[in-house]
Amino acid sequence: MQAKPRPAATPEQALSAMDQLIATHLVGQHEIAQQVGLSVTDLTCFAYVIEAGENLPTAGDLAARVHVTTGAVTGILNRLERAGYITRRPDPTDRRRIRVAAQPEAVARVREVYEPYYARLTHLFADYSPDEIAVLHDWFTRASTLAATYLEEHCRPD
Repeated sequence: MQAKPRPAATPEQALSAMDQLIATHLVGQHEIAQQVGLSVTDLTCFAYVIEAGENLPTAGDLAARVHVTTGAVTGILNRLERAGYITRRPDPTDRRRIRVAAQPEAVARVREVYEPYYARLTHLFADYSPDEIAVLHDWFTRASTLAATYLEEHCRPD
């Protein structure tokens, strides 16, 4: 596919567009969390459990990813377990630690809400050439790393 002509934009315009996307996404996350009966933080934590797949995360792993204390993640996991989203399993190599597994029914419930949105995004990506998709992927990956580093440096819970 050949790239379509794109309107010129300044870095300031790109940052403004990114801010608008993030704001819309945050509002959407709140709405989706309500639809599935969770808080945004609980939904985010559950998303990290899903993302981990068979490499089940520990409570400490999740605390680091969500940028909360280990005490706070215990409350999150308690709520997710009560709501039927996760189960806790003993770590096979260290019985003092637990691993967190997503419940398949809960994964299906969350995916049902997200899949129509992801289908629209996939359709939007079809408007871009493979080279443009590569640039988008590079930018999202690098911006995510930058954001995680910034959070680690400036927003780490004590």
